[in-house]
Amino acid sequence: MQSYYKIMKYENFSSKKLQICDFFCNFAPKMENLYRQLYNWYAQNRRVLPWRETNDPYAIWLSEIILQQTRVVQGMDYYMRFLNHWPTVEALAAADEAEVLREWQGLGYYSRARNLHKAAKQIVESQEPSGFPRTFDELRALPGVGDYTAGAIASFAYNLPYPAMDGNVYRVVARLLDIDEAFDTSAGKKLFHQKIETLLDRDNPRLFNSAIMEFGALYCTPVLGDACASCPLQAMCLGYAHGTAEVLPVRKPRPKVRDRWFTYTIYTDGTRTLIQRRENPKDIWYHLYEFPCEEGQTEDKYPFTHVLSHQKLHARFIVRKVQKMPDIAGTLVIRWEDLNDYALSRLTLRALDTLRLTPQN
Repeated sequence: MQSYYKIMKYENFSSKKLQICDFFCNFAPKMENLYRQLYNWYAQNRRVLPWRETNDPYAIWLSEIILQQTRVVQGMDYYMRFLNHWPTVEALAAADEAEVLREWQGLGYYSRARNLHKAAKQIVESQEPSGFPRTFDELRALPGVGDYTAGAIASFAYNLPYPAMDGNVYRVVARLLDIDEAFDTSAGKKLFHQKIETLLDRDNPRLFNSAIMEFGALYCTPVLGDACASCPLQAMCLGYAHGTAEVLPVRKPRPKVRDRWFTYTIYTDGTRTLIQRRENPKDIWYHLYEFPCEEGQTEDKYPFTHVLSHQKLHARFIVRKVQKMPDIAGTLVIRWEDLNDYALSRLTLRALDTLRLTPQN
């Protein structure tokens, strides 16, 4: 308690920070109560998910990459399809990038798929006797793997004492400790990591990470409603005590969304069409295929809208029937029936479905 009273000497130390400090000074010895309540809830409410039923680091890594920016209900089919298609990291490394992107089609954030493939190659080419990376630092060095993903794999596959800080965990910790620092800033991430390190059950990191992530996903959700009144962690929650749980966690201001206008031309002679691959690694949909496209706003109507994290796309698709395919640089002439063999953006897939285009169109 000595450090607690030393902190009181600083005039700029807020009362809320004192309460958080008091939380750790007095509550830490009784942390077993938090674990007991959390684990009891988890045992009764946990979902049976395939990546929880294995210690295979490859399968766990695959699930973590797919579930970044993706809900479980959407990611499940992709996870099972990837595992069936490439059951080992060696199989994934041997695949062609275009094939990986095609299987990823519809999940968005395609850099995840490219990094997944690149990391698989890196693991296989390293020829380490241990096979899949087994330490946090080795996992963290893989393309597309940050602190959260490395911690998740380390704890779920090897039961190593590292936290797994996904959005659900940020929310639970923010409410539990009444933290009003924006969690998606450098300072906020550092603060939250310090707090979760203190809360982490080092004897059972796999169980702790699984339970707290599930608690945030199913119970301590963005919209609480009446959940606080019967929360099993209520007695330990500063957010509940202070009446701030509903407004936590805090995010930094969102960047301004950029509008872009695309005009796609679908050339068809009845059996064939033209496509091109996007080649700018700094732009959206890198290495995905699309119909010939011109960017720029006109006075025409753009019936399709597609919202990305920082961009709002407005698109129109013009169907042109031709006797002979035009010679457009960078395009490929393919059969309509082969179109599904190429990775397309979700916008293009939606347009094809809406326009009900077939090889006979």
